[in-house]
Amino acid sequence: MSFEKRDIILVVAVFLIMIGLIPFTAPIYAVGIAIALYFGIKVFIGRRNKKLQKEIGEGFCAVCGQKIIDKKCPSCDKPSK
Repeated sequence: MSFEKRDIILVVAVFLIMIGLIPFTAPIYAVGIAIALYFGIKVFIGRRNKKLQKEIGEGFCAVCGQKIIDKKCPSCDKPSK
C-alpha cells in the first residue's frame, strides 16, 4: 500500500470521523475504529484497482472499443483477404 496525494483526504476524513466518535465511545476505541476504517478502505481500493487492471489489460481500441490483445485489436486489425 503506497501513500498517494489523495490519501491525505482519506486521512483527514478518518480523523474527523474519529473526532466525531469520541463523545460516544472511549477515545481508544475511536482511534481503533479510525485505524481499522483507514486500512479497510485502503485494502478495498487496492483490490478494486487490481481487478480493474486485470479486466482492462492492455487497453481498449479507440475505434471500436474492444479489448486490445497482443497489442492489436481483434476486429480492426484483422488481415484483409
